[in-house]
Amino acid sequence: MVMDHEKQRARYVAGTEGAPPVPPPGGYRNARRPSGPVVQQPAVPVAGGTATVSDAAAATKQPANALGWIALVAGILFVLILLITLAVGATDVLYGVTMLALQLVVVAVIIGALFTARGRTLAAIALAITLVFNVATVGGLSALQTSASGSYDGMKTEEQKHEEAYPGIKGTDPQDALNQQSLEEVKAEADSLFADIRERVTAEFGYEWVQVGGEDLRPERNGYGGESMLIEYTSTGWATTEPIQDYSVKLQVMDVIDSVAAEHGLPSLYSFNGEYSGIDPSMIAKLYGSDDPREQHTWEYYTENYPDPMRFYANIYDLSNDPSGNFLKTREAQQARTGEPLEGLQMVVIASAVLSEADRAEFEKKLQEYPGFQ
Repeated sequence: MVMDHEKQRARYVAGTEGAPPVPPPGGYRNARRPSGPVVQQPAVPVAGGTATVSDAAAATKQPANALGWIALVAGILFVLILLITLAVGATDVLYGVTMLALQLVVVAVIIGALFTARGRTLAAIALAITLVFNVATVGGLSALQTSASGSYDGMKTEEQKHEEAYPGIKGTDPQDALNQQSLEEVKAEADSLFADIRERVTAEFGYEWVQVGGEDLRPERNGYGGESMLIEYTSTGWATTEPIQDYSVKLQVMDVIDSVAAEHGLPSLYSFNGEYSGIDPSMIAKLYGSDDPREQHTWEYYTENYPDPMRFYANIYDLSNDPSGNFLKTREAQQARTGEPLEGLQMVVIASAVLSEADRAEFEKKLQEYPGFQ
């Protein structure tokens, strides 16, 4: 026992008196070691004791400061001002010095808030808002809107505004609109012409008819940035309900239409797709599928009653002359828009720069404000 005790003492170095005894070989029974490194949270001195790092982090979570709230509110208000200005179409105000200076002030407030710990989150939100809605982006939208509508009132002189209200069309004699057929007369003549053609074609070939699209009245631009009082008129069209594919039948149908047009005082039909049209054969082939009428997918005939404004068009569409199927796709797209048949004869009347009888007196009155205008 004495020797064992001496051996045990020999395992300690000097100055270790009072140290705990060395564990027995193999360690203590049922002793367990930690499976991983033990990480202790450092103590943080606090008043009255110590606290861990998590306690200190919780203690530092404080409400955002006033500068952060100011930055957020300023950003939102600035965006609202921009959107209201956009809504009223004031493009010139958006690009004015005042709006640019206001944007710089808002940006300065946001940047200042970003450098504060308690205002950084709100400042970041304000910055994101102002990056999306700013003078450049909102001003661009306003410029597009103004360009589409032609409303540049804030930048126009009184002379320009006066020109915009010109009732006629620049470069044309306003007396032409007063001397030619009125809108109502064109409509009546078109309806009469269509009725006679349908009756004759049905009687000779047995074709039935269906209306295509609807009547369209579109104000003509006056050449000074505004709209005139004159109208471009497109009639309701008429189409046969079955194809016309035989070459000789096509010629006969066009002869019948030509004779009816002559009875209404119109010149002979002119063929855009024919060899005597004056159009280059390569262009005819591009437009109508071939320079040979026997192989064309489209025949286009035309006449007008110049100096009156009525123009009459008669087209025949023939998909049997479309081996590639490309023209079929075009016709299918047109059918989806108007509901018209894919093939067959179609007729329409168009008249440009016509004046309604109801507007005649006002047109003449307004012209007195524009002496020398043409």
